[in-house]
Amino acid sequence: MGGPLTSCAVAARTLSLLWHKPLVAVNHCVGHIEMGRVVTGADDPIVLYVSGGNTQVISYSYQRYRIFGETIDIAIGNMLDRFARTLHLSNAPSPGYNIEQLAKKGKNLVELPYTVKGMDVSFSGLSTFIDKKVKELTDKYSIEDLCFSLQETAFSMLVEITERAMAHCQRNAVLIVGGVGCNERLQEMMGTMVRERGGRVCAMDQRYCIDNGTMIAQAGVLSYMYNGETPLKDTVCSQRYRTDEMPIVWR
Repeated sequence: MGGPLTSCAVAARTLSLLWHKPLVAVNHCVGHIEMGRVVTGADDPIVLYVSGGNTQVISYSYQRYRIFGETIDIAIGNMLDRFARTLHLSNAPSPGYNIEQLAKKGKNLVELPYTVKGMDVSFSGLSTFIDKKVKELTDKYSIEDLCFSLQETAFSMLVEITERAMAHCQRNAVLIVGGVGCNERLQEMMGTMVRERGGRVCAMDQRYCIDNGTMIAQAGVLSYMYNGETPLKDTVCSQRYRTDEMPIVWR
């Protein structure tokens, strides 16, 4: 992704200079969070950020979005994509969506690796297990049962670490952002846990869960209002710009 991101940064700098417009740098995850807060009205929730490249449990404190837990290897969206390729599922409209629809028809729960380490999760073992035993599993179970079992196992891991963050931070709301957040089963499982704690889940539909220009604009407006324009020398792309590195001066 380094090449495409750098190309976009060059284009943005060029347009800013040509048209004398301010250029504002933003953090991708912060864009998801701020868009979610606007759309759902969530004030100070625990955030579950789940996408193809990220899996994080986040809470705001002292002008930073603090990461309480995350994947220690691959993101959940990456794991779902690998699973779809292993089982030769279609990419249209997306692997995650196809897994979700097949899972609705599953009836048997297959035992799969479940790895939670404190506040962190690991999905690589789950992915490797399926890769190595795919023939054995598909001979014994239906594709629908495997999709169902994968979702139940992976989402249970996410619910577990999110509940720990809620208890630690004493929050009563969970905001789910990122492309995987579109999954209705994840929203349902999270909702069951949160309601038992007397809280609520703040989830969005596909328009705002997936990457979109509106969330970047929202984060850019907030940053510009309080920080002003980003100096040209700092308008670069970093794939390792973590969520907790950006000052949240507007809160």
